[in-house]
Amino acid sequence: MGLAEKGLEFIDKITKHAGYSNEWIVLREEDTSPDYGVFPYSRSIDKHIVNGVINLDKPPGPTSHEVVAWIKKMFGIDKAGHGGTLDPKVTGVLPIGLANATKVIGNVVHSDKEYVMVIQLHGDVDEDKLREALNEFIGVIYQKPPLRSSVKRSIRKKRVYSIELIETRNRYVLVRVHCEAGTYMRKIAHDLGLIIGTGAHMRELRRVRTGPFREDETLVKMQDVSEALYLWRVENNESLLRRIILPVETAIVHLPKIMIRDTAVDSIAHGADLAVPGIVRLTKDVSPGRIVALLTLKGELVALGKALKSVDEIKSMDKGIVVKTWRVYIDRGVYPSTWRKR
Repeated sequence: MGLAEKGLEFIDKITKHAGYSNEWIVLREEDTSPDYGVFPYSRSIDKHIVNGVINLDKPPGPTSHEVVAWIKKMFGIDKAGHGGTLDPKVTGVLPIGLANATKVIGNVVHSDKEYVMVIQLHGDVDEDKLREALNEFIGVIYQKPPLRSSVKRSIRKKRVYSIELIETRNRYVLVRVHCEAGTYMRKIAHDLGLIIGTGAHMRELRRVRTGPFREDETLVKMQDVSEALYLWRVENNESLLRRIILPVETAIVHLPKIMIRDTAVDSIAHGADLAVPGIVRLTKDVSPGRIVALLTLKGELVALGKALKSVDEIKSMDKGIVVKTWRVYIDRGVYPSTWRKR
C-alpha cells in the first residue's frame, strides 16, 4: 500500500465512523513523500493535543463557555473553542477544539443537530393525536427566538428533518429531533402544546449529535479528561489521552473534500487559492459555494475553502482556480515551497 493510500484510508475510516461517506473522483495518480508532513495518527503527543478535538459530554449546570475555560486550564493552553452552545441545563455532545483546532471547530456550529427531549404536557392527549401533531413540525417551520435569547428576536425559517416519538409516560413525552442548526427545541415543545390544545413545555434536553460528533465511544466526560492528563503527566502514559483527543480532521469529515499534491500544499499554506493542477482527487459533493476541506495525501487538514466550480467543470479543466482559500490550517514550511522556484 502506498503512502497516499494510507492517507485515503484514514480519511475514509473517520468519515464512515461519523456516519458519512466519500465518493471519490480521481484526477491523477500520485503518491506522497515520506520526507514531508505526518500522518494524523502519527503526530507526537504534543502535536496531537494542539491539533485535537474532544467530543465532550457536557454536564448540567455550567455554561458552554465555562466548560471551555475549564478545558483550557486543565491543558494549560491559551485557546480552545466549542462547536455550538448548549444552555446550562442542557447536556450532551459539545465538541471542543484545542489550540490550533479552534480555527475549524466553529464550522461544526452550522451543521445539523440531533436532540433527545422530554416534553411535559399540561393535559392528557391521545397518542395518535400526539403523533399527528408532531408530524406538523417536519419540514420548514417558522420560529421566533425565546425572550431569554441573546440574538435578535426576528422570525426565522428552520428545517426539521424528522421527529421520532420514542416513548410516552403519563404526561411526559420523549422525542428525538433531527433539525437544522439554530432550531429552538424549547419553542417546538411550546408550539406542540398549542397544537394539541393542552399546553406543554420542555422538561429536559440532551444533544446527541452535532455534525460529525455524536454519542458513541468517543464521547467522554470531564473526569475522563482529568484521568487521561494525570496518566500522561505523572505516569508518562499517553495511551488514554490519545483515545480521548481526536485528530482535528474528525471535525471536517461532513464536508466535501479535495486531496492535493505535495507540491501544492505550501502555496495554500501561504494563502494561495487552489488551481486544478494541484488536485489529485475530490469527492463528488464538491459544488460551487460549498465550503470544502483541502487535505494532503497523508490526510492532514491543509485549509478550508469555498468551491468555485462543480466536479464536472473541474474534470473538464486543465488550469484555473477552483477553490477560494478561506481559512488556512497547516503551518508554512511543513511541505516544500516548490512554487517559489518557478
